[in-house]
Amino acid sequence: MLFKEDISPEFAQELFNDSEKVLKFIADMKWADGFVCRKCDNTNYCEGKTPYSRRCTRCKSEESAAAHTLFHNIKFPVNKAFFIAYNVCVLGNEFSSYNFSDQLGLNQMTCWKFRKRIQNCVMRIDKNEKAKIQTILMTEYK
Repeated sequence: MLFKEDISPEFAQELFNDSEKVLKFIADMKWADGFVCRKCDNTNYCEGKTPYSRRCTRCKSEESAAAHTLFHNIKFPVNKAFFIAYNVCVLGNEFSSYNFSDQLGLNQMTCWKFRKRIQNCVMRIDKNEKAKIQTILMTEYK
């Protein structure tokens, strides 16, 4: 699971403060069962050009840690996006987009759109499955 029930508040706070740690965390969860290239199904890889990305050794296709997750193509720091996702999914905080905007120093509409993206993914998943946050955060966003 991406957000384990036993995740310590201290560890969560570390992630909120460092984008690189968040990318490492996402990469570790995304490829916990090993890397498989989406284009050619190869399992061998090398480091990509960006932090925690992986490059297929056969077709040379590169995939970032955030690709095909809720964090794909966000236009603000991934640690701030992770903060919003953690608060919405794990803590169940009903912060408004204005609260997130004030707290994170982001545009209110940016916070609203990302929060809406999370809520749309949550609604797609069966209510009994909401505890499986990895499914939510690692689902391809369309």
